[in-house]
Amino acid sequence: MTGLTYRAVGVDPTRAVDALAQVRERIARTKRPEVIGDIGAFGGLFASPGSDMVLVATTDGVGTKLDLARLFDRHEVVGTDLVHHCVNDAMAMGAEPLFFLDYFSASRIDRDIFTRVVGAMADACATHGCALLGGETAEMPGTYGVGAYDLAGFLVGAVRRDAILDPRNVEVGDVCIGLPSSGLHTNGYTLARAIVARAAAAQGKDMLALLRARRADLDGDSLGEALLRTHTSYLAQFRAMRAAARIRSIAHITGGGWEGNLPRALPDGMGAVIDRSAWTVAPLFRVLAELGRVEEQEQWDTWNMGIGLVTVVAAEDADAAVRTVPDARVIGRIERARDGERRIRFA
Repeated sequence: MTGLTYRAVGVDPTRAVDALAQVRERIARTKRPEVIGDIGAFGGLFASPGSDMVLVATTDGVGTKLDLARLFDRHEVVGTDLVHHCVNDAMAMGAEPLFFLDYFSASRIDRDIFTRVVGAMADACATHGCALLGGETAEMPGTYGVGAYDLAGFLVGAVRRDAILDPRNVEVGDVCIGLPSSGLHTNGYTLARAIVARAAAAQGKDMLALLRARRADLDGDSLGEALLRTHTSYLAQFRAMRAAARIRSIAHITGGGWEGNLPRALPDGMGAVIDRSAWTVAPLFRVLAELGRVEEQEQWDTWNMGIGLVTVVAAEDADAAVRTVPDARVIGRIERARDGERRIRFA
């Protein structure tokens, strides 16, 4: 009997090294003046932004949108999604992005897929002035199925202590400004995939065929195209709005929908009344709801329903905030929460 080796059991460290070599130049374009050294050390070094700055750390993944990316060979989408999601989460505290780290794990590293995913992360970081400071690449045969991989992102940003967006600053009568989403973003995909699988079975179709079919109710797009739209980054809109209005708080509408996210941007004892007629829910949400017979409350508790970010501003600043950001709109107001009821009330 011959002795076992790491390669023999499915892990070849050179695959990760070779894959990383393919994206080094793109990663190098993300380098900021504060970065000390190069990628490849045991830890990334980044100079302190200053004693008056507060660091904001956030982490996230892209969920089962990964399965659609694999199905459609659209791996760049999820790399970009991951950065955008983390940028938005840090921004919800008032922070500008500083640096990003990623985790990529698979049963076997496919150099092409790794290059496309991590390359897209690097490009998104460069666009946002955020250094891709490091990461971890792991082969885990037996943990993931053949061809499957998983992602996680970690972002650190900074904000002046006196500019932190603190929900405790929100007041009754403040105005909720909604910014449109591009689609599901990176949440609610397990429900969406189950809806498509059940609808395909009911129609006697292959799931992929249903996802690829162009639909009049999606303005000629396919379900697959609509589900793989990139998670919107709101950093540019945030910067513009912050310059024109006093932003009290921000809610990034992600997993858990409206009731699971907007209250996180409000102080205890306060809620919001949201005017659902203030925007038109995108066709994708209606199509999924109809195909899956999803009850209305479940839709709003799972998906963003066309609004990906809510900023809370002083009432006197609402007009300036809306004028500054195209497609922004007033969608509601802050009120006192009602005992025993949900904190988000729809009108």
